[in-house]
Amino acid sequence: MPSPLLIPPLVPAAELDATLQRQGYAVLDAATVSQLSGCALPELQALLPWWDGLLPDAFLKDGGRYRRRRHSCFVLDGDQLTQAPHRAHWQPLEYNALHGGMQRLFEPMAGELVAQPAWGQLLRWLGRVSSALKGARRWYIEAHQFRIDTTDGIGRPTPEGAHRDGVDLVAVFLLVRRGIKGGETRVFEADGPNGQRFTLSEPWSLLLLDDARVIHETTPIQPQAQPAWRDTLVVTLRAGAFLGDDAGTSPQA
Repeated sequence: MPSPLLIPPLVPAAELDATLQRQGYAVLDAATVSQLSGCALPELQALLPWWDGLLPDAFLKDGGRYRRRRHSCFVLDGDQLTQAPHRAHWQPLEYNALHGGMQRLFEPMAGELVAQPAWGQLLRWLGRVSSALKGARRWYIEAHQFRIDTTDGIGRPTPEGAHRDGVDLVAVFLLVRRGIKGGETRVFEADGPNGQRFTLSEPWSLLLLDDARVIHETTPIQPQAQPAWRDTLVVTLRAGAFLGDDAGTSPQA
């Protein structure tokens, strides 16, 4: 018998900003994401077909075949959202000991997805959340579509282990859990002993992270039925520049 999922510590809409300020992370259910972003749940669900067109991640250093992804970048200045020219994803070894220091150029997100009104609404809302946490800024946004499957018998959502991303805000949307066990989310204080573990299972539930204060990981997944996979949308927001640009390390494609 599968073990019961650990219930996420959900935060009411009115307490989001205070909770992020107090503990460095917050978990929202789908209804709260819809309420705060202004995106109706059917509009969000209508984005899911674009996860079926993800391409294999050719940069996995562990030799795995379990991850598919696409990646695009945006700049948010006030309410003005602009898609940036396609570029490589880069992280320093300090933040990603497994894949840091690599220029990883993934295929961009589909133009039809980016053109959906709900997509822009979602990013603008995350910009407002980030500005409430850090102060108003121009936000440099990286968006990652992920599908982790069980092609190798096991899939690793975070093969780099517990980590930070080197940004200001991280948003992890759980979109689909199909036929899997595992995939437990773990959040820890970066400079303290406290942590929490839970499993995101509701489509469009969300984990928000103040990246300077917490580290996070997701445990491996295994199949309970076939096909079996876990889809997520990870969006990061950083003030000042895209990660690597201030060091001249992440050129455009």
